[in-house]
Amino acid sequence: MARPKRDRTIESELKFRLTGEKDHVKLRAMLRERGAHLSARYREENYRFNGPGKSTRNITLRLRVLNGGPQGVLTAKGPAKFEGGVKTREETEIEVKDVHAALDMLEQLGFRIGWTYPKRRAVWMLDGVSVTLDVLDFGWFVELEGPASALPEMARSFGLDPSRALKDSYSVMARKHLKAKRLTKKPPIPIEPQVQDEKRSS
Repeated sequence: MARPKRDRTIESELKFRLTGEKDHVKLRAMLRERGAHLSARYREENYRFNGPGKSTRNITLRLRVLNGGPQGVLTAKGPAKFEGGVKTREETEIEVKDVHAALDMLEQLGFRIGWTYPKRRAVWMLDGVSVTLDVLDFGWFVELEGPASALPEMARSFGLDPSRALKDSYSVMARKHLKAKRLTKKPPIPIEPQVQDEKRSS
């Protein structure tokens, strides 16, 4: 008997770039005042894969390693759609007990690590919406995830304009950041050959 097809999750989000740590401090104060619950705080290392062939061209495959431990989360996301600034994508996630084995298996299947990036995240829950305060090498961010219809109003309640929400994922922004970093990196200064000692007079 065939197994029933698993329903994919529909992920809806609004993501905003902030000016720095002060914005996170301000948002944390607003969340506490409104009775939000801090549900998780962790560090993660993200591995972004390049897939083999056309079948995975429109699929984002990402492996997250939480707090540097052996366990992680493997995520596959479909193409993004936008409506009123809200990004919506199909998403499938599975927990991975052995990240090293998962990496090895993905490489055997033809996937290759395209780039990696670290992230620090604090997850707050407010009225059924996940509000995450994120810090990455290329900036400070806040992300709202939950029912698409509730996100714009909640964003406005925090002083955020849904029309200015970011379209790029963290993965895409990380790739752009790493590329810009390579382009602006100064070439190594060549080492001058040592001047030979003058010949001793006979």
